[in-house]
Amino acid sequence: MGDFNAIAQQFTEFYYNTFDQQDRKNLAALYRDNSMLTFETSAIQGVAGITEKLTSLPFKKVAHKVSTLDAQPSNESGGILVMVTGALLVDEEQRPMNYTQVFQLLPDGAGSYFVFNDAFRLIY
Repeated sequence: MGDFNAIAQQFTEFYYNTFDQQDRKNLAALYRDNSMLTFETSAIQGVAGITEKLTSLPFKKVAHKVSTLDAQPSNESGGILVMVTGALLVDEEQRPMNYTQVFQLLPDGAGSYFVFNDAFRLIY
């Protein structure tokens, strides 16, 4: 039960490194057709819709700086709830924007996890 924190840490580092430094299409492998993303006020379900949303965001450069990461087991099936807060810089903006993001990770049956729920919100 203790390794849920390590899994959450590894997942978060992978997610934001991929989001910030690679093609965001590579995040598609983390989602399934029953996954849901809520980005601000938009709710999107399924790999194709989520990938479309993440790749069509209106900025070229982004850098997430995680401030806090909290994790806990979320069900008897081995799910993990991950809550992240932090700041992000987009393009040439000098003032970071604060954000929070929550992930519900579920086991994929092959020894790894997928994102079942993903909720992102800027904090104004």
